[in-house]
Amino acid sequence: MTEEEYEDWTMVRYRMDNEGIEYCFEHYSSFEEIKDEEFHKLRNELLESMRKIRYYVEHKIESYDEFGKDEETN
Repeated sequence: MTEEEYEDWTMVRYRMDNEGIEYCFEHYSSFEEIKDEEFHKLRNELLESMRKIRYYVEHKIESYDEFGKDEETN
């Protein structure tokens, strides 16, 4: 690992710790300077998992809004 690569990895860790992992990967950067296939594979899997959990939670809330309120009033 070169010193530049070390600095890039250190910056990723700093962003994860200080910006939060979600903001770090979804909004801050795609970290193109990191030339590591496994890192990008894992980063993309994390982003996809976050999208799935958001969808799941939103769907649960919507199903309550559609069905839960009616059941409570009956």
